[in-house]
Amino acid sequence: MRHSYSQVGKISITQKAHAILRLTRWREHVPYTIPLVILGSLIALYLNQVTFTWRTFPVLIANILAMSFAFMINDVEDAPDDARDSQKKARNVISSGILSYTEGIALSASTFTLALGLYALGGWKTFAAGGLTLVLCYLYSAHPFRLKARPIVDVLSHATMLAGLLILSGYLVYDAYPGKAWVMIVAVTLGSAYGQFYNQLEDFTVDKKAGLQNTAMLLGKRLTQLVMITCLIAAVILVAVSIGIGLFPVWLGGIAMVVIFTLSLFSWHSDMRGNQAESSGQVQIPILIAANIIALVWLVQAMGLLVIPAP
Repeated sequence: MRHSYSQVGKISITQKAHAILRLTRWREHVPYTIPLVILGSLIALYLNQVTFTWRTFPVLIANILAMSFAFMINDVEDAPDDARDSQKKARNVISSGILSYTEGIALSASTFTLALGLYALGGWKTFAAGGLTLVLCYLYSAHPFRLKARPIVDVLSHATMLAGLLILSGYLVYDAYPGKAWVMIVAVTLGSAYGQFYNQLEDFTVDKKAGLQNTAMLLGKRLTQLVMITCLIAAVILVAVSIGIGLFPVWLGGIAMVVIFTLSLFSWHSDMRGNQAESSGQVQIPILIAANIIALVWLVQAMGLLVIPAP
């Protein structure tokens, strides 16, 4: 179906370029995509005692593009609804008319294709995991599938494509059989499920007024909170188990403790979406910062640019 949205005045090339960048909504996914893919690759390297290769980087870029595609196709598909709300219309470059519906589709398709091509450079299993990620990203938002509007399926698909498959695709670059690495893959998937439940609770009142049918609406606020906390606790336990079964080098623990201690010295009042937060929402940003620092330090070491003395 073709859609058209009006935009007063001529749109410059600079405005178009900025709109394309906004359409990717990179700030919302790059901070977690980078550490997940890198950690997946480095866990495989460490467990199999193999040498780091350049193939990690195209797979990392592929996942960033895949997550960009997820947000792009979401805004394209939501444009008709967003156009009815002044605030949502201002955020959505399709419904605000800066980019046309046709341009949005073309950009989304190009991003999908480029990501798929880069996944192929990681091997056929990485290609398969990446292809599944892209398909889920499409089905999550596109009509008539709209997995995000289907209770239970919304959380399962969200957690799988925005976490589990990211770390798995990184792992498969170096090892076709994750084995005990599944513990960490499940841990980050549960962490993503926690994030989805958290967001649904934050949007509960607005979503209820809009008649949106998601898992939080099905379970109710109290039960959703219980499931959310259960996912978080399970994720923390599995991360601890991952450390216990040797998925990470011992020296990385010292780096992690220094980073966590340093971040604990600061006050954190916002969640990942920039909203004022309480309880678990306040630790989202420092956990994300810690994950990026730990992953990047380990990456530098794996590339031979940092020498860690043997204990």
